[in-house]
Amino acid sequence: MKFYFERLFQFTAWADRRTLAALEATPAAEAEALPLLAHLLAAEHVWLARLEGREPRHAVWPKLNFEHCAALAAENAAGYGRYVVTLDDAGSAAPVRYRNSQGQEFENTPLEILTQVVTHGPYHRGQIAKIIARAGGTALNTDFIMFVRET
Repeated sequence: MKFYFERLFQFTAWADRRTLAALEATPAAEAEALPLLAHLLAAEHVWLARLEGREPRHAVWPKLNFEHCAALAAENAAGYGRYVVTLDDAGSAAPVRYRNSQGQEFENTPLEILTQVVTHGPYHRGQIAKIIARAGGTALNTDFIMFVRET
């Protein structure tokens, strides 16, 4: 299980970097796509903070510039890399209590939270790819199988 999540978060970091590069190459898409990218990265950040039992530094829908997004993507990749190597059977099933952005209290296991993070990103990366293509850029492919083929 640990190896599987390590691989999924390597994929997530790869997909985030690829999305950043595609957006940087298509400045005409930035106004529409950057808020989605900031949200995607901030959500990764918020979930990691919850897993680590700390307060997040970013809201779920922050206003971040491109440089802040790039820095947050690198921070998230390092943080999840450190977190997933510590997973064990007992810890992956222990409930994590947290409050969402509306103040509601919830409880989920680390495996549920990690699955949320991994499955949330492709939705927004697809939206960003469409925006980039509409703006005249090259639509990026961030499918897992592309990651496997390239790494």
